[in-house]
Amino acid sequence: MEVFLLRHGRTAGNGEKRYIGGRTDEPLCDEGIRAAEASGKFPYVKTVYISPMVRARQTAEILFPKAEFRVLDGLREMDFGVFEGRSPDEMANDPVYRGWVDNMCEGLCPGGEALDDFKDRVAAAFQTALEESQAECAERLVILAHGGTIMSVMNRFAYPDMGYYAWYAENCRGWRASLDMTNGKPLLVDYEYLDELKL
Repeated sequence: MEVFLLRHGRTAGNGEKRYIGGRTDEPLCDEGIRAAEASGKFPYVKTVYISPMVRARQTAEILFPKAEFRVLDGLREMDFGVFEGRSPDEMANDPVYRGWVDNMCEGLCPGGEALDDFKDRVAAAFQTALEESQAECAERLVILAHGGTIMSVMNRFAYPDMGYYAWYAENCRGWRASLDMTNGKPLLVDYEYLDELKL
């Protein structure tokens, strides 16, 4: 099975480098819509797993016009708590934010999630999508969600792993990998970054 992990199109908050996480339901901006449309259409894809956020659904509707969309809440972006909707520049002198950044953004976002809890949530959602796809003998598993979602899946399942932040994907880009179940545990191998979408 091939696994595709794709990030939604650009939003206004993305353009302003704001923390747009799992509680900010921001739509695609005009630029994001145009870029998604330019990324291609894949009408032969039958099923796409998406996060419940509008930016993920909008992108999926553009790229996969004939697909069934299966929403998994666990695929939503990390909840950045009090940092949500703010930019690093706006918080440059905020000691709470600086402490979180100095800890490699791994601690608890006040009012939100910690990175490990986020990864656990996403990994569980990925396992659900994977098991359903395997039960249906699907040739590919397509997930369209968020940057943090993609990084979490690859960090937990890619072999060899390059570290959480190495798996960053631009808007309307992502990763393709092959599923290896040789030892009974899902591993994503032979991966490649998709500078342009090809499914």
